[in-house]
Amino acid sequence: MGGSSGGGLFSSDIKSLEDKVKQRLAEAKGDISRHVFISFDHEDLDEVNLLRGQAKNDKLDLNFDDHSVKEPFDSANAEHIKRKIREKIDRCSVTLVYLTNKTASSKWVNWEIEESLKRGKGIIGVYNGNAPPGRTPPAFQQNGCKAVKWEHAALMKAIEDANTKR
Repeated sequence: MGGSSGGGLFSSDIKSLEDKVKQRLAEAKGDISRHVFISFDHEDLDEVNLLRGQAKNDKLDLNFDDHSVKEPFDSANAEHIKRKIREKIDRCSVTLVYLTNKTASSKWVNWEIEESLKRGKGIIGVYNGNAPPGRTPPAFQQNGCKAVKWEHAALMKAIEDANTKR
């Protein structure tokens, strides 16, 4: 009986579909949601909460995901905590490191940076004030991670850049 034409698409149809998808992506570019893992020293929690609040007030399309760790790095619970943190990092595209003098010596922050890099995540540092702290976590320095001032436009651009370069 009858045959079939194979049901394939012509190259002109494929090109047309590609153009439509590119156009829709360009239109939606401003609506892209980013999941961001925040790495910080637990003593900086109040400032990090201000950062989260600012993102909500500015109606940014960011979802912050973090795990404030008060447990010593080499404690009996460390492996359980690390597993939970890895799960959160896996759900994010970028790790934002809140840089203060305390984060430079935090084993947890340094581990979170290393783990984020292993998992192919973009890394960006953010600092409050006129200049970054004099010291940053070793993994942040060794991997040439970029730090920006806590300002809306700079932070959003840095997150997008870190996401693109991962």
